[in-house]
Amino acid sequence: MAAAYLHIPFCEHICFYCDFNKVFLEGQPVDEYVDALIKEMQLSKLLHPEETLSTFYIGGGTPTTLNERQLEKLLNGIRSTYSLPKSAEFTMEANPESVSFEKLKIMRDYGVNRLSMGVQSFNNDILKKIGRIHTAEQVYTSVADARKAGFDNMTIDLIFRLPNQTMADFEDSLKKALELDLPHYSIYALILENKTVFYNLMRQGKLPLPSEDTEADMYALAIETMTKNGRNQYEISNFALPGYESQHNLTYWKNETYFGFGAGAHGYIDGIRYHNHGPIQQYLAPLRENNLPIIRQQQLSKNEQMEEEMILGLRTMAGVSQQHFADKFQTSLLDQYASVISDLVTEGLLMLDGDRIRLTQRGVFLGNEVFRSFLM
Repeated sequence: MAAAYLHIPFCEHICFYCDFNKVFLEGQPVDEYVDALIKEMQLSKLLHPEETLSTFYIGGGTPTTLNERQLEKLLNGIRSTYSLPKSAEFTMEANPESVSFEKLKIMRDYGVNRLSMGVQSFNNDILKKIGRIHTAEQVYTSVADARKAGFDNMTIDLIFRLPNQTMADFEDSLKKALELDLPHYSIYALILENKTVFYNLMRQGKLPLPSEDTEADMYALAIETMTKNGRNQYEISNFALPGYESQHNLTYWKNETYFGFGAGAHGYIDGIRYHNHGPIQQYLAPLRENNLPIIRQQQLSKNEQMEEEMILGLRTMAGVSQQHFADKFQTSLLDQYASVISDLVTEGLLMLDGDRIRLTQRGVFLGNEVFRSFLM
């Protein structure tokens, strides 16, 4: 079975930290884009008729910028093309300023059973400074509407290391997030990506960020607070009540197969990693001729697949199973990476735990150093 990701690139406003494939909504051919998405799924289904889906995830951009008619057409197109198992996780991202009870009801009617909401902070001043156009008050309204529409599996994103953010402010956002009593939370450190507003400000020396020590303290606080409140850390940035871990994201971290639909989307099928055209018109052009919008494909070598297995799997607290690695690649994990693992164990970043190799507590904080070590 495979997972599927579908990308909606439209946004009413571009956040200052975001480097995802996105465009301003105004003036865009949204109706044609929805039709093209449905066609892309149908063409992909003809090419891979044997593949069934285990999870579906609609992300962005801002999927909830679609109006009710467009949203219903898209969801109907998904359901008409793919038959998801009854218990399959079907996630859709939403922003507080663009989601409504009517849209939430349409989602539930078409089987969306998990909601992922971009919140980032509960401080309205900070929200303005990072380019968000919602308020903390809209978060409460959106969560209440989602529950009224029938959602109980919900997650929100928070970001730390934001400009001018203090420990006290981040602690307050954690407290307010937990007061919503959601089963899942994703908590990320701000990353300064190239070609974003924040990256340019940083280059000019105009971005007042917390220190590295404060960043580490914020992350430690997030782990401690979530753990105390029963949300177990199962991946570097993700925390959940037992049974509410994101099954879709676990597909990525387990290095399993997934389809990518939409402008700029990536997929990984049969050992081939592929990438769709990003610009909207370049994405639409081949689909007008009934061709898939793939711009690049790469057959991964065995070594590349093993590297990804380690880098992705070690993001999870469960780590990588030696037996699974051997079954998948017909190679011993310890033989393949003997010196790398020995060095990382000596440095206190990795540990051997029965069949599994996983990050230590120190390794969780220095994950990127660990991951880089597996790039041959």
